[in-house]
Amino acid sequence: MRNYELLIVIQPDLDETAVTEINNKITGWITDANGNIEKTDIWGKRRLAYQIRKQREGQYVLFNYSVAPTFAIELERNIRFLEPVMRHMVTLVE
Repeated sequence: MRNYELLIVIQPDLDETAVTEINNKITGWITDANGNIEKTDIWGKRRLAYQIRKQREGQYVLFNYSVAPTFAIELERNIRFLEPVMRHMVTLVE
């Protein structure tokens, strides 16, 4: 098991229930792969450095989790198919 950080930027016009649903979906994928979520930090709506999909703002969520290295690639692939997620970044934490 390795420790990772996942930062996602979600469309700013979504309500709180939709953001919670996305968080639950990602958490479910990680726990189904026998991973552990250490922390989920919702940063809220923030201004972007540049426009993404004609949006100036985004809702940020940070996940700290541990999972097998083989699942990290599959998780990124699954996140790419989530339409409300504008950007994501997975980082290995030592």
